[in-house]
Order: sequence, then structure tokens, then C-alpha cells
Amino acid sequence: MMASPGLLPISNDQFIADVHALSALIAADNWRPDFIVGIGRGGLVPAVYLSHATGIALLSVDHSSQVPSFGAELLTRLASKSCAGVRLLIVDDINDSGRTLAHLRASLAAAGGAMDHIRVAVLIDNVSSSQSVDYRARRIDRKTETRWFVFPWEAMAADDAVLAEAAEMHRAVGSRE
Repeated sequence: MMASPGLLPISNDQFIADVHALSALIAADNWRPDFIVGIGRGGLVPAVYLSHATGIALLSVDHSSQVPSFGAELLTRLASKSCAGVRLLIVDDINDSGRTLAHLRASLAAAGGAMDHIRVAVLIDNVSSSQSVDYRARRIDRKTETRWFVFPWEAMAADDAVLAEAAEMHRAVGSRE
């Protein structure tokens, strides 16, 4: 990964500390999920680690590919589970603009999901996001922190792909202001 003042690499040690912080918050709460739901792409790795840290079973939904049978159809199934009383903890790496969480919540609600059985956890939460979360390891404010967080799994991507994602985030966050 090339060095860039617009990028902020997250070390593996910081990532592990963030997962432990989320695990402790979940353990301290009276609400315990029946399943952790990793959101593809960025939430899959944190969800796997959180599943191991908490002993809670893992499910996944691929939001990033936009392939219905791996995203929309699975969200409908999750909505049905929530109606049956199953508690779901959606996990993503970052709540940045709020666009992903807004889509997930709208899809689950449209499919009749019991939203009181669904919560969200992220490693990094942007306080100026359009969406709120229930659990967060760290908070930032995109009004002052504009660097793109490069998680350990993203460091595997080509530099131009990481920079393109960073530019998209800046457009998404900037369009809300």
C-alpha cells in the first residue's frame, strides 16, 4: 500500500482491540443477539472475529455485490427471523455516510422485519452519519477526520482501488452537508 496523507491504515492490533471493545459492550448489555450478521464486504472480517470473541453464531449478507440472491433475498429471510423473535446484530466496519445502514434498515423494514430485534455494531462510527448505531468501538467526526481508514483486509487491494473507495466516501459524505 502506498503512503498517502489521505489514507489512515488501521493496524491489526488496533483492529483486534476494536473487536474486543465491541465484545465487551455486547457482553455488558442485557440484550444478546442470537446471530451476528456480517455485511459484505467490509463487515465480514469484523463479524467473524466478533463471532469468535462472543461465541455467537455468524450469518452473512453480501451488500457490496448487489446480487439479489446474496443480498436482498437474504435480508428478507433475516426480516422473517426477526419477526419470529430472533435477535440479529448487524456488523459492519464503519458507519461513514450511513448509506449502507439506511439501505439495510429500509430493506429489513420493507420485508416486515421486527426492528426492535435488530441492532448494529461497527468498529468506527461517524458521529455526523445519517444513521446511528447501537455499539461502536470508536467514534470519529467526518467534519474533521477526512482520511480513509484502510483496514487490514483492505490493505490487500490495489492502491488505485483503495484511493477510488476513499474518493467515493468523500463524495457521499460531502453530498449530505
